Amino acid sequence: MDMNMNMNMTMNGSLPAPAMKMSSSMKYMHMTLFWGKNSIILFKDFPGSNTGHYILALIIVFACAAGVEFLSQCHLIGPRWQRMAAGLARTVMHTVRVGLYYMLMLALMSFNVGVLLVSILGHAIVFLGFAKGWTSVVASPSD
Repeated sequence: MDMNMNMNMTMNGSLPAPAMKMSSSMKYMHMTLFWGKNSIILFKDFPGSNTGHYILALIIVFACAAGVEFLSQCHLIGPRWQRMAAGLARTVMHTVRVGLYYMLMLALMSFNVGVLLVSILGHAIVFLGFAKGWTSVVASPSD
């Protein structure tokens, strides 16, 4: 079959799908970085155009970023832990950390600059806390 014969046909010979109509929730979808409260972060129609929900979304993103950094930096499992319990605890901590990473990644895919800045701030504050020794959850080698 000659490709020039019918430009409306796809490579496998079928007709292309009809044009999709944009739903009301797709009007906040962005593919470039933008600044503003009108967006969709993690869930359909959340936060939408509601300022209070946008602030709540930023708090959730900050908590996820802080939680990821906390679980990455802390050493809660000391040498006195039984081998099986320590392995199980490390597995649970790793699973929670990876889950938070994925939630954070999905939130960042909203391309909202506020979400990006709050995420970086969450990581930075917890990292600074561990770097300065403000936290006391690190197990000492003598435990």
